[in-house]
Parts: sequence; structure tokens; C-alpha cells
Amino acid sequence: MYIDFDKLPDHARVWIYQANRPLTDEEVKTIEVSLQTALNQWAAHGEPLLSSAKVIENRFIVVGVDEGVTLPSGCSIDSSVRTLQEIGQQVGVDWFDRSAAILSAEGALQTIALPAIKRAVADGLLTPDTTVINTLVKTKAEFLADWQIPAANSWLKRYFKPATA
Repeated sequence: MYIDFDKLPDHARVWIYQANRPLTDEEVKTIEVSLQTALNQWAAHGEPLLSSAKVIENRFIVVGVDEGVTLPSGCSIDSSVRTLQEIGQQVGVDWFDRSAAILSAEGALQTIALPAIKRAVADGLLTPDTTVINTLVKTKAEFLADWQIPAANSWLKRYFKPATA
């Protein structure tokens, strides 16, 4: 059962999906309608899942479910992934982009493909202080608090050499 994202509790489980390109406002509207329709039917073992989704910055989808009402099953999670794949096919987007999403000093969203991360670090485009989009948050509370974090606090930390004494 779909509810407004703001009504999900802070402990709600979330998944973040990153588009491989920016979305138009029209695409966002289409995606949000498709997500609402799909989530109204989302269930685990026949039990409706209290869930929500929203598009962030015309680039990301956040899907959330209140596990305190009904726990999603492996099959229901697979179903949500298939829904995102279908929506992606409709609008020509890959939701499974694993590029690093960063914010430039000017606040513009940029992505760096995985093979280019070492070069971005070497060129100074990606530093420990660079703000990155944290797509690995697990709960709504984490999403609200840690959506944007320094690269040094993210999975990218392995690309930075430790300071030598």
C-alpha cells in the first residue's frame, strides 16, 4: 500500500537507485505515477507492504518500506527490482548505474564511472572532502541524515592514501 514518503517511519528500510542520466521533469512525473501504481500492489506473501518512493534531484529513486508492518520477502524485493527495470525500459534509463555521484564545488551533480575513479582522485576532481551521494543508506533516518557525505566517509575512502607521519 502506497503512502507519502514523509509518513514512513524513520526506521523504514530504503533502497536507492541511481539513473545513468538526468531525468526530465516529465519523466519524473511518469516515473512517480508508475511507482505509486506498483507500490499500491506490492506485497510479501499476500500481505500488502506499507511503502513509498520518490524521485530525488531528477536522478535517484528512493524506495522505502515500513518493515514494522510487514517484512518484505526476497520475492517482493525481486518484484520491486523488476518494476524498476520495466520503468527504466519505458523511459530509457538504467537504474543500476554504479558510478560515483558527486557534487561539484558549485553544487552541480556529476558522476564518475567506476573505471575513472582512480584518475579522478589523481586529477584532484575527487578528494576526501568531495561531497558524494550516499546510495548505501539502509533506513529513512540514515537517508535523511547521511544522504550527502564526504567521500572519505563513503565507500570511496579506499581510493585515498592514508596520511603519512
